[in-house]
Amino acid sequence: MISANDLSPAELAALLHFHADAGVEWLLEEEAVDRFAEFEAMKAARRPASTQQERPAAGERPSSGERQTSQRPTAAARPAPVSGPQPAIPDGEAVQQARFVAEAARSLAELKTAIEAFNGCNLKHSARSTIFASGDAESGIMVIGSAPSAEDDREGLPFSGKSGQLFDKMLAAIGLDRSSVLLTQVIPWRPPGNRAASAAEIDICRPFIERQIALAEPQAILLLGNFAARFFLGENDTIHGLRGHWKDIVIADRAIPAIASLHPQDLLTAPVNKRLAWNDLLAFQAKLKSLSLLRN
Repeated sequence: MISANDLSPAELAALLHFHADAGVEWLLEEEAVDRFAEFEAMKAARRPASTQQERPAAGERPSSGERQTSQRPTAAARPAPVSGPQPAIPDGEAVQQARFVAEAARSLAELKTAIEAFNGCNLKHSARSTIFASGDAESGIMVIGSAPSAEDDREGLPFSGKSGQLFDKMLAAIGLDRSSVLLTQVIPWRPPGNRAASAAEIDICRPFIERQIALAEPQAILLLGNFAARFFLGENDTIHGLRGHWKDIVIADRAIPAIASLHPQDLLTAPVNKRLAWNDLLAFQAKLKSLSLLRN
């Protein structure tokens, strides 16, 4: 095992970032926990009662003491109950609950409280933060990303970290900033390890993002990333095929013009695509000016 004392500050920082991106939340706990014993207890608790009793080998007869022990196990011999995760809500029921609490919210503040209290999505149990809309809800301008990153989860805000810094520069290039638009994510909780959200998780989260849009009533939407573009445009093409084209998305019987572009994280990975994103930003800027949402 490599000791932290043998690592340089840069190597230690890289290792910590790696663990954070993999979903590790805490390095130490207040008290030592024997995970092996906990795992064995969980297996014993789930094993049918008939298999918990040890059977003698072929040709052997259990002694009277063994017969008594196997027939009447004492409390000490029984595995202690293990506190596991909360019982999962069936996906269909969770979707219905999400729709109910979303539709019941009459303001973004009420919706935020409802989402934070909602426990029907497994993603919430592994995430540190609930990412909700931030910025100016009266601006008429909405920017929607895909799902929270590890930095978003730590900071509790959408578009954080290095990709958030690039995102700020993208907004500034067309005369906007975080305070002048409404920012949010399709999924309010970070999937562990930055994995893709499952179909069931997407269905559960859909009422929340659609209600955010309905309450904010934006006049134009910028979708960032492959997942966000597919989610709203209903197509399976890649972001390179979906970006740069204005399409109406219908939310609460209201058609809203939306354009998709590459996510800032995509641009950090492949800087050569910045020219494509810049063209999309110019198209978004022109639309905002035509709607009198941005000064000339």
